[in-house]
Parts: sequence; structure tokens; C-alpha cells
Amino acid sequence: MSVCDEEELLRLGISREEKDKLVAEVIRHVLFKTYQSSGCPIKREDLTQLITKNYRQYTLPSLILNEAKEKLLSIFGYEMKELQRSRASSTKQARSSQQDAKSYVITSRLPSDIYCKFVEDKGTCHASGFAFVVLGIIHLGGGQISEENLWQHLKRVGLNESDENHPVFGNIKQALEVLIQQRYLQKDKINGPEGNTMMYGLAERALDEAVSKKLKDYIAQIAKKDLETVEGD
Repeated sequence: MSVCDEEELLRLGISREEKDKLVAEVIRHVLFKTYQSSGCPIKREDLTQLITKNYRQYTLPSLILNEAKEKLLSIFGYEMKELQRSRASSTKQARSSQQDAKSYVITSRLPSDIYCKFVEDKGTCHASGFAFVVLGIIHLGGGQISEENLWQHLKRVGLNESDENHPVFGNIKQALEVLIQQRYLQKDKINGPEGNTMMYGLAERALDEAVSKKLKDYIAQIAKKDLETVEGD
């Protein structure tokens, strides 16, 4: 630890051991909650409360969170990324400039071969496949699609809105709701001349550069296979 770091801890009135314990608690919380909630974002407020339950220094959370981010990346190969989204407006406007509470997600920065061999849970691959199908449909729709049109496209691949016991995905509507909770999708009510329309759009995690690239590669592979099939006929 540098002299500067030591001086910061003295100013905050905590020891290095106390600081290390707080960092470890944050890392455990982030890893556990990510697994428990299937990758749903973790509120910064929850992490701040974890840090400040026995301490009142207002600058302490930033110090602890920054070190937790560094250790998650260097030790576990996970990047802890901040998400920030607009809060639904209480007025008739579709969006408000007011911002929702900050939250975090973790994404792997391990090489794909190492991740597949040592980290990836093969039991959740079906969920990833479902996510890419839904995101692909919305991406091809220009980034936004009506709820009615989305279900029309999903029905073409055998996924029905009324299906609560799909042999692979279980309740299809709940599977779609999970993508909203994970912030891959957002669902908004749009007022129009013909009444209200529910629209699905790509949310922050789907617009992330790494996810967006995988999505485009996935769509390109499907298009290539379709082209080869047509040429083969």
C-alpha cells in the first residue's frame, strides 16, 4: 500500500485490516447476489449500506468499491460495471430526465476458451440462447418492437405467450421478465392515437459494446446458414 493510501486510511479513521475486511465483504456480496439473482443488477445503495453500517465516513464507500472492482478483475476475472438508467416519469411523458439509483453488474473478462472450460454453467446455456433470440428479434426490428409483434416472432420458433411449462424454458413470460430485470430489455407503455402500446427495447446491457458485438455475430451466423441453405437448394 502506498503512503498516499495509508494517509487516506488515517484520515478516514480505519485500519488497513478494517479496510480489507470491508472489501472482502463487498466482493462476497456481489458474487453471491449475482449468482442468487441470475445476474440481476446490484444496487449501489445496498453496497453502500453494507460498507457504512459500522462507519459514517461519506467518502469510504468510493474507496472500498474501487478496490473491490480492482480485486474482482485481478483475482476473479470479473469487471464490475456501473449501470444507470432513466426512471419512468410520473407525468404523461414517456421518459424523465431524473435518474434512477445506480447499480452494478459483473461481466467476465476471461478469454472465451478459459471461461467455457472453467466458469460457464452448462445448465444455463438455454437461458443465454433464449436471450439472444429475443435480443436478435428486437435488434432486427431497429432496437424496439411492440409486444404483439415480439410474440408473433417468438411463436415462429415455438415459444408461446400462454406457455407456462415449456420443457426447456418453463414459463415463457417469466423468462422474458427476467431479461427485463437483468437490464437486457426494457418495457415501456407508449401513448398513441390508437391507445396505449407496450414496447420492448434494448436496455443498457444489450447495448454494451461486447454484448452488441456478440449479438451481431450471432445474427450474421444465422444469415450465413440461411444463405447456404438457399444456395444448396
